[in-house]
Amino acid sequence: MSKQLLLGDEAIAQAALDAGLSGVYAYPGTPSTEITEYIQMTPITAEKGIHSRWCSNEKTAMEAALGMSFAGKRTLVCMKHVGMNVAADCFINSAITGVKGGTIVIAADDPSMHSSQNEQDSRFYGDFALIPMYEPSNQQEAYDMVYNGFAFSEQTGEPLLMRMVTRLAHSRSGVERKPQQAQNELAFSEDPRQFILLPGNARKRYKALLQRQDEFIKASENSPYNKYIDGPNKKLGIIACGIGYNYLMENYPEGCEYPVLKIGQYPLPKKQLMQLVEACDEILVLEDGQPFVEKHLKGYLGIGVKVEGRLDGTLSQGGELNPDSVARAVGKENKAEFSIPSLVEMRPPALCEGCGHRDMYTVLTEVLKEEYPTHKVFSDIGCYTLGANAPFNAIDSCVNMGASITMAKGASDAGLHPAVAVIGDSTFTHSGMTGLLDCVNENADATIVISDNETTAMTGGQDSAGTGRLEAICAGIGVAPEHIRVVIPLKKNYDEMKQVIREEIEYRGVSVIIPRRECIQTLARKKRNK
Repeated sequence: MSKQLLLGDEAIAQAALDAGLSGVYAYPGTPSTEITEYIQMTPITAEKGIHSRWCSNEKTAMEAALGMSFAGKRTLVCMKHVGMNVAADCFINSAITGVKGGTIVIAADDPSMHSSQNEQDSRFYGDFALIPMYEPSNQQEAYDMVYNGFAFSEQTGEPLLMRMVTRLAHSRSGVERKPQQAQNELAFSEDPRQFILLPGNARKRYKALLQRQDEFIKASENSPYNKYIDGPNKKLGIIACGIGYNYLMENYPEGCEYPVLKIGQYPLPKKQLMQLVEACDEILVLEDGQPFVEKHLKGYLGIGVKVEGRLDGTLSQGGELNPDSVARAVGKENKAEFSIPSLVEMRPPALCEGCGHRDMYTVLTEVLKEEYPTHKVFSDIGCYTLGANAPFNAIDSCVNMGASITMAKGASDAGLHPAVAVIGDSTFTHSGMTGLLDCVNENADATIVISDNETTAMTGGQDSAGTGRLEAICAGIGVAPEHIRVVIPLKKNYDEMKQVIREEIEYRGVSVIIPRRECIQTLARKKRNK
């Protein structure tokens, strides 16, 4: 088959299409977004009727994918690492129900927090769920894992978790494709109670899952993605996970002097692991993210074997691995040829010139700072989070998707006035609606600003689930129609916007203000594509 130059994300997408995918379910989040976009833009998606619409959030994506698997079809679920927190309810339980059609869950982790609130490691989710996991070291491996993974998922009857990291997701390499497979036919489980997790049935299925752990370990021991590579110097043995193996090989282009255990499939292969431990005096663990393998290794070995890695300070506990940090860990000289000149300053991101969020913040901060000195503004995840920076310095919190509304409610419950929430249209339908319902049920004294740019702008302008429906959604949840106010955030409307903000802050109940103007980036793209 042909060889293509693909991003890691694109390699995953192409592999899924080649393996007979019937549907991708996802919510956009860097560094996972390009997987679904690639599938959406590929002609075969329309030709074969492959589902590729964005979901409202990661939980609905996981649940819909499980429904497609229930019907025997192959499905892909994509999200960034914090999206795993949202999907976890269904994800954990899907390990107990198992699957019918092959199901692969892609969790794109973001070590160093390039565009995230934390750098959690999704391997802990796979371990918690007790299912097999993949962690590719390069784009070709990412392709192969997905292409073959659907069959492995169907063979084991379990979903698979595949962990990506930012550097692999967003770098390119040549990828050799495999033959195109047909989609599965509609089919259902032979066990009519497989997906019914009443306690009696759930206990049986959980017991069966526990009994299969040795089978999963054997699969890892026989996996082509796990490889023991011997070396002459037994003073140190190296466990290199995922992209960590690439970084190690950059430092040893002629081959590593130490024995290396390359890890690409979990659970850990005990046979090769013990082979390494018995051969070497000390063990170094190279893993991008948190000390997942390092903790497991210490649990396997007990005391007596020295294990180095993130826990003992050999590698930093935070941030990404890179070839230089790996070089220092193995005692090689850091031969970095280039450094950042001292005159280069980091430039923080800023809202686009002409963005409606700018006009919203300009007016909101002017009213609040001049007239309500005790105010607090609880923001959310989106472009508008940049309101934390100069010149606005407008927000007091940003924690997780949807938290703006519920934190504003909690602060109001504590006696704060005014308590203002700022949330975007896509984030509102992702996880803000239930918080608004809590506000309505208690008639909380909170002012909710849904800054509507009619798209999911921060991740590139994907469709927003609430476009054209926000007023109806708020009214349906129970907000009084007279306190659902729509304004157009433009300089000529500043006086009107100020008056609306004052009126709704003075109203001691739930009010929603919707500043609506299309994102200038998506508007520009529409004009270019005409």
